[in-house]
Amino acid sequence: MLSKKQTPEKYYVGIDVGSASVRAALVDRCGTVVAHAEQQIQIWEPQPDHYEQSSADIWAACCSVTKKVVSGVDASQIRGVGFDATCSLVVVDKQFQPLAVNCEGQSYRNVIMWMDHRAVSQVERINATQHRVLSYVGGVMSVEMQPPKLLWIKENLRELCWEKAGYFFDLPDFLSWKATGVTARSLCTLVCKWTYTPDGGWDDSFWKMIGLEDLVKDKYEKIGNHVLSPGESVGKGLTPKAAEDLGLPAGIAVAASLIDAHAGGLGVIGVDVKGHNLPCENQPVTSRLALICGTSSCHMGVSEKPIFVPGVWGPYFSAMVPGLWLNEGGQSATGKLIDHVVRSHAAFPELQSKAAASAHSIYMYLNSHLDLIKKSLPVGFLTVDLHVWPDFHGNRSPLTDLTLKGMVVGLTLSRSLDELALIYLATIQAIALGTRHILETMEAAGHCINTLFLCGGLSKNPLFVQMHADITGKPVVLSKEVESVLVGAAILGACASGDFASIQEAMAKMGGVGRVVQPNHEHKRFYDKKYQVFLKLVEHQREYRSIMNSS
Repeated sequence: MLSKKQTPEKYYVGIDVGSASVRAALVDRCGTVVAHAEQQIQIWEPQPDHYEQSSADIWAACCSVTKKVVSGVDASQIRGVGFDATCSLVVVDKQFQPLAVNCEGQSYRNVIMWMDHRAVSQVERINATQHRVLSYVGGVMSVEMQPPKLLWIKENLRELCWEKAGYFFDLPDFLSWKATGVTARSLCTLVCKWTYTPDGGWDDSFWKMIGLEDLVKDKYEKIGNHVLSPGESVGKGLTPKAAEDLGLPAGIAVAASLIDAHAGGLGVIGVDVKGHNLPCENQPVTSRLALICGTSSCHMGVSEKPIFVPGVWGPYFSAMVPGLWLNEGGQSATGKLIDHVVRSHAAFPELQSKAAASAHSIYMYLNSHLDLIKKSLPVGFLTVDLHVWPDFHGNRSPLTDLTLKGMVVGLTLSRSLDELALIYLATIQAIALGTRHILETMEAAGHCINTLFLCGGLSKNPLFVQMHADITGKPVVLSKEVESVLVGAAILGACASGDFASIQEAMAKMGGVGRVVQPNHEHKRFYDKKYQVFLKLVEHQREYRSIMNSS
């Protein structure tokens, strides 16, 4: 019998700009990653807490990886492009040329990274206003958001940058402008990082109160007065110049973008879980928490009505899933913290050598080493006398205290590989305990969460995943595609193309469950004790700081 002629496959390109690299994927209608490419991007750290990048370097990397993933594919089958990126601040002049965000006047370094903490004084003054818009960021604005960075530029680079600036973009919006020539902003970026509200828009009184009345005068043209929902088609699609740069056909749909963590949330939170015996089955999506864990971690929970959670960003309406309110908890350093702890240990050269000899990554080798030294104990119990407070880069949620420091209790004189493995384990546990702290704060405010959905680089580490299940007491779902952030970006492109009626439909059809990790409830008592110690650590830190600061 003759088979029916197959319908040509439809593809979507997802482009993800992370902290240290740009990635692209070619994704089909079922959410399968057909091709994937990655390229490193440069980071400058001219002084402590100052982190900068180059928008030209980032765009060049976007073009390079996109050309790789679409090579050999019939261009007529590529239907749409979606971008996501870190919530870094891009500054250009009126002709869209880069402007220096540094005192050295290096104009190619025109991006203040999301993790830059230079604007501490500015954010303290903003929070002292207690303006009503702060209620939508957990009551306290983070130094990682855009208003304090803008104020820092005005106060420190007035002639060099502020007075010459034509546009201030969140990085995801810069990418959609670069692709389409349209300066429209995504509702996601403006609501989450700039204090825009979907019902009221910009609040003039806030910008005037914090000393940025300049932005009000031109009707917010510099920061965005044309706002689109994520996944909405931007302009007339790819411009001929952008199409040539990216190796794609001119005119294909480009979606209004998302912040990278939100793209990860989009890629995992709406998947069909039937048949996996999960508590969120036949429950609304509000019973799920998406945990996007890479350099930092973001905890994304949605609700049908606004829930105000102290110390947790939001509620943001339609910032990730249309029609739902989003709360976003976070940890400023997770993957970066694990890397720092491991690489700064005296036994790191030995670890590096042994991992290379066994053809394993350093983290897979450490996991295996922990299995060797645990003897009859469960692995997690090895840290009974070793405890870490993980806020080496301040606390984003739920304490919103960027002055907090990291702590390690239980160190010995040992410089051995065993000791390195133990502090690695204790650090992972501390990150999971921080997730539990955020979860309990969200649940106390009204969220009802019973299942975690993990994605991002750290979700590839089975120890990290198991510790999150055991310490929170909730099952963890890993998606069928490890690169869920890229799938989320591709979902945006699919929606912009018109191939799906809604983001919700695309989420359900392009997502999928890969593996479920259940908590070991027999370990609950041990981790309840670890959590008590965890909370005591920050109490002690605040107590000794109070003593040292007393007159």
